[in-house]
Amino acid sequence: MVLYAGIDPVTGRRSYLRETIKGSDDAAWRKAENTLTQFRAKVIKQRSTASTVKFGYAIDEWLRTADLETSTRDGYVGYIDRVIKPILGNTPVSKIGARQLETLYADLRRCRKRCDGKPFIELHKKDGDHDCVAAKCVRHECKPMAASTVRQIHSIISGVLNAAVRWEWIDSNPAKIAQRPKQKPPEPDPPSPADAARLVEAAFEMSEDWGTLVWLVMTTGMRRAEVAGLRWSRVDLDAEVIEIRRTYVQSKGKGKEKDTKTHQMRRLALDSETVALLRAHKQYCRDELFKVGVELTDDMFVFMSARTADARVPYSPDAISRRYKRMAARLNPPIDTHIHALRHFSATELLTAGIDLRTVAGRLGHGGGGATTLRVYAAWVAASDRKAAEILGSRMPKRRD
Repeated sequence: MVLYAGIDPVTGRRSYLRETIKGSDDAAWRKAENTLTQFRAKVIKQRSTASTVKFGYAIDEWLRTADLETSTRDGYVGYIDRVIKPILGNTPVSKIGARQLETLYADLRRCRKRCDGKPFIELHKKDGDHDCVAAKCVRHECKPMAASTVRQIHSIISGVLNAAVRWEWIDSNPAKIAQRPKQKPPEPDPPSPADAARLVEAAFEMSEDWGTLVWLVMTTGMRRAEVAGLRWSRVDLDAEVIEIRRTYVQSKGKGKEKDTKTHQMRRLALDSETVALLRAHKQYCRDELFKVGVELTDDMFVFMSARTADARVPYSPDAISRRYKRMAARLNPPIDTHIHALRHFSATELLTAGIDLRTVAGRLGHGGGGATTLRVYAAWVAASDRKAAEILGSRMPKRRD
């Protein structure tokens, strides 16, 4: 049995509802009639008033009502404007199904521009007299969209469709059953102890305050937004403890403080060497501010803006990443230029030393009781487990022959 159901919103091809009913007796005919009635009801519902709501409108309503962090919202809007709206914006929400979404994801994984597979020239200038040489036009080469990016797009689409269900525009969310690209297992690549030593040496050669920042990230595993948002009021040098309560993030060039990633406060114990460095750094800040007639107070940031030299303005996360990238790239041989690698170093060194998973997860600020830590650092957890087994085995009484 086949019933025409309109045009597929993704492929642009005719769409049909199909079902095979075996047999030729009265029961088979009754089943066929019931199925045909269901098909017709489904098509009619798709053409009803509620189903005429376009997906683009649903996206706008979802963005208007969703409780999203500013940085998260900015990232979502980028995906929506570049990918989702151009493809699905004019499609009625009721016309979006699991098959259409899976087709879209497959197309994006093959080519982010969803080309037809035939070679063509990408025009970089379309107005006036066109000169491919002057406009630097190039032959199109398919570039697949990363699986993680497609998963992010899927998450946005699913969120919008969940809202459409709540608003009774559709009965169910097809994104919940649509297959999305598999998540790639985390593959942290922390610097070796020798490389870590080179990084610290290079950082202190640049300046004492920059060296202290790199050292602190390396020994505590703090996120860059956490170290940027750290204030002296949260640093207890006598108790040798710091509190991570707030972070400092940037969006469209503007910075602001916000909760930590997991919305939880945590306390980190400091070693004596780190405490000594922070004491020296605090005195450095006090001296620098004294030169401009400003007194250091506890509400000031630990790492002041290098651009303004003002402890009331933090060292921005983006500036930290850029400076670290330049420093790591200059080393010979170069080291991973992402400062997040220092967080991996802190975690893997602790696990290798036999520190329990819960403690490591607590220092990193991972939620889920260590589940995230285990997923990311499974190889090092396994190595630590093997080490524990060997230690226990060596302590067991020897059996007599």
